[in-house]
Amino acid sequence: MELPEETRQFLAQLRDDDIDTLKDGLRLVIAVRTVGTFMKWVIISVVGTIIGFVMLWENLLKLLKFFKE
Repeated sequence: MELPEETRQFLAQLRDDDIDTLKDGLRLVIAVRTVGTFMKWVIISVVGTIIGFVMLWENLLKLLKFFKE
């Protein structure tokens, strides 16, 4: 696979510390995506738990009201 000329020139100008910075940047992006996915599921779980608790509470109140009558 051939790289475009502009890309080859850019890569040829990189120094060792530039390459290290790019590697660190890639690791950072991967970590942010992983944490983002985790946080998405945490938020979904918390919202689901709250909705489930509210539904359970309402039904318990209905059940108690039924037995009081």
